[in-house]
Amino acid sequence: DGKITHLVCTAGTGGTVTGVAQYLKEKNPNIQIWAIDVFGSLLTKFFRTGEQDMGEVHPYVSEGFGEDFVPENYDMKVIDYFEQVTDKDGAVMARRIAREEGLFCGYSAGSCLQGLMQLKDKLKKDDLVVCIFHDHGSRYIGKVYNDQWMMERGFLDVKTFKDLVSTRASQKLISVTTEQTVSEAFELMQQYNVENIPVLKDGEPIGAISEGGLFTKMMTDGQDIKNRKVKEVLEASYPVIAFDTTVERISSLINKENGAVLGKDEMGDFHIVTKYDVLQALSN
Repeated sequence: DGKITHLVCTAGTGGTVTGVAQYLKEKNPNIQIWAIDVFGSLLTKFFRTGEQDMGEVHPYVSEGFGEDFVPENYDMKVIDYFEQVTDKDGAVMARRIAREEGLFCGYSAGSCLQGLMQLKDKLKKDDLVVCIFHDHGSRYIGKVYNDQWMMERGFLDVKTFKDLVSTRASQKLISVTTEQTVSEAFELMQQYNVENIPVLKDGEPIGAISEGGLFTKMMTDGQDIKNRKVKEVLEASYPVIAFDTTVERISSLINKENGAVLGKDEMGDFHIVTKYDVLQALSN
C-alpha cells in the first residue's frame, strides 16, 4: 500500500537485505533501508568507507549475521544506514521479545529489534517500520535461552541472596519461638503478609511454620489448633545458605515442602527469602 517508510534487517551474506531493498526502492525510492550488523564484523565500516578493513574483524558470538568479508550479493547503494549491535544487547533483546511479545525468536531477530531501538530517535511520529525476524528461538535453547550460558558471558546480571534482602532496608526477620501459640504466629502472618516464619531458639533456627503447613495440620487433625504451642506443629527448618548464593540456585532449593531459605549476614542476623522473592527477581 506504499505505507512503509523504513525496513530494518540484519545483514549477513546480504541476500535478504539487498533483495528486499531493491524491490522496495523500485516501488518507493524514499524508503529507508537500515541494515543491522554486529561488532566484530567488517560490513559497517565497508559501507561507510568502502574499505575492507580486517582490523575491524574480531570474534563474536552473535549468529546469523555479520561477516569477515563482503559477499558479492551486496548492493550498498540500496542501503541507507548500517548500525552495529553488541552480542549482549542482541541476546538480551531476543529474550525480551519472547517474554514480552510471546515471539520465540533467535539471535538475529533480537539484534534486529535492538538495532531499531538504538536508532529510534531518527524516526518521526507517523513512520511505519518493518523489521524482518529471520530465525526461530529453537536454535538457541542451549545459548540465548540458557541462563548459565548467558551468565558465563556476562550477558545476565546475576542476582544473589544479598541482592534480594538488601531491598528491605533494615527490616528485621519475623520469627517466633517454640513456646508461642499458633494464634500468635498466625497474627504475625496476617500483620506482615507472610506465609513462612522461622522458629528460633537462642537466635538460631530450629524449625519453621508455614501457612500451608498449619492448614494441612488443621485439616488432618480435624480440630482448632490456634491455642497449641508452636513446638507442637513444628516443620523442618529452612536451609541456611551463603549470602552470595545466586537466585537460580535459590530457586532450586525452594519447593512444595520447603517454602523459603535463610541466610546470615556479617552481623550474625538471619534473613529470609521466599518463593515470591525469587519470582519477582526472575520476572525483573
